Amino acid sequence: MKILITGAGGLVGRALSKYCVRFGDEVIACDRNGLDIANPDQVDLIVGEARPEVVINCAAWTDVDGCEANLARCKAVNEIGPENLARASRNTGALLITISTDYVFDGTKDGFYTQRDNPNPLSVYAQAKLEGERRAQYAHARTVVVRTGFVFGRGGKNFLSTVVDRVRGGEKVRAIADAWGTPTYANHLAARLRELAQLDLPGVFHVVNSGDGTNYADFASIALQLAGCNVSNLEVVLMDSVRRPAVRPRNSRLKCLLSDALGLAPLADWQDGLGQFVDDITSKTHINA
Repeated sequence: MKILITGAGGLVGRALSKYCVRFGDEVIACDRNGLDIANPDQVDLIVGEARPEVVINCAAWTDVDGCEANLARCKAVNEIGPENLARASRNTGALLITISTDYVFDGTKDGFYTQRDNPNPLSVYAQAKLEGERRAQYAHARTVVVRTGFVFGRGGKNFLSTVVDRVRGGEKVRAIADAWGTPTYANHLAARLRELAQLDLPGVFHVVNSGDGTNYADFASIALQLAGCNVSNLEVVLMDSVRRPAVRPRNSRLKCLLSDALGLAPLADWQDGLGQFVDDITSKTHINA
């Protein structure tokens, strides 16, 4: 396949680029310096010249609190960007896959959120991501929306991706015990994104690792134990004690009804993914040392 990947400098974009290259795909990897998805002229030019079979949008502004203070930038990247890519994909006959978030739900449900549940975003970031889903689908019928969350992997800057390195560096880290999600290893997410590109079936998919999900504190504790770190450097706190500009859902665990119906095999358990991730970062750190 000929695949154009936006946001190729980010966590998921890097993992996806490497995965697709391994399978012999022709990959056009565009980071934000090479392609600003909020710029419609630039999007039309690059997608039009590349003429990919598939466009996979991994670009986003994921600073949830930052989005509260900069609505214009948030909307430009997370709303208008997917729409620009959808229009350009439609004009060139490409399938579009765009990544959205578990934060489109309000977190009041006890169990897993599926495609049958109505989104109710709480933050500026989540509102923009939901609008980006809808704009993309409206602009191009061949759009696949992939909702995911609690993503972790090598090179990530979020809490889940950095907690081991931070504690190994001697930092004391706080982790929230009453905010739940379904962790998703970026390498496993990349594999499913390529599967969906081959499937070419428009719709909304929830893509997360298997398992009952977990909270930040338990995720961090397991990660630190796997890495042989001192768990005493982890301070467990409650969500209400952490004052942040943006409201987050307390429960954003996801399950995919469409994947089950299509016979797509569940991704590995999140703890298996976490084990692979910890092995990766600890072995490579040891080699580099």
